[in-house]
Amino acid sequence: MTEEAGKTPEECNGVCEGCPSAQGCDSDKKAPIGKGLPPKAEIDVDHVILVLSGKGGVGKSTVAVNLSFALSAQGYNVGLLDLDIHGPNVPKMLGLEDHRLTTLGNLIQPVRVTGTLSVVSMAFLLPDKSTPVIWRGPMKMSAISQFLSEVDWGHLDFLVVDLPPGTGDEALSIVQLAPNVRGAVIVTTPQEVATMDAMKAAKFVGQLGVPVVGIVENMSGLVCPHCKQEIDLFGKGGGETIARELGVPFLGSIPLDPEMRKAGDEGRPFIIRSHDSPTWKSVDRVMEELVRVVEG
Repeated sequence: MTEEAGKTPEECNGVCEGCPSAQGCDSDKKAPIGKGLPPKAEIDVDHVILVLSGKGGVGKSTVAVNLSFALSAQGYNVGLLDLDIHGPNVPKMLGLEDHRLTTLGNLIQPVRVTGTLSVVSMAFLLPDKSTPVIWRGPMKMSAISQFLSEVDWGHLDFLVVDLPPGTGDEALSIVQLAPNVRGAVIVTTPQEVATMDAMKAAKFVGQLGVPVVGIVENMSGLVCPHCKQEIDLFGKGGGETIARELGVPFLGSIPLDPEMRKAGDEGRPFIIRSHDSPTWKSVDRVMEELVRVVEG
């Protein structure tokens, strides 16, 4: 039980919805679900797609960046919101590390990547890339609210949200604040220690009423740079297994490829690189399947 369990509505301050003990709480005074929640942000967006994982290091930001580019390349107006507040990597992956957010009138201007893709990240507000962000939950929720309501996004067909690993404040806040949350993409690697946490992430968003639109298995085999054959370095099939157990779409697998790492370090999304590698074809298939599921 958490420390909130058994408190009165005044003591709980409307947090029962986010309390894991809410359903089993033995207090007959617990706050009604939904009481005290902030209003939805005013943002003109058709679909909000959350990209998250149960643990770090599985390539979640890589999937978010390439998904955004894939959607933008198909002519959609896309926003990419980097909500990994303590470890924002999206600007690095897009070659935008030197950019800063500006304001025009009362609105923050997102950083434009292409004519149909714009980005907002905490990294654009830091004095340098080694500066840590030391914030508690309320400050993060306030920043997320600003990134939604006070940014000049214009009309968006899709807002792709790159979330930090786990099931914490950022994910709770974006679900509470963002309108039209279409669903979540769960990124995992094949081994059981990762898929176990991916299952938790999937069940977490399910408890928030957000559907899982698909599972992506990243680092699914290592592509040999010499013979181009795959080696099952971390195993294979874990993502497909949990997708089957959860009854959600399996979007596909992406091998571990040195070129993928190189693309992130150079700030050029892998999906816009050479189209002749097996890894590019895997990424393209995953993105096509995800677009199909989201549009459907």
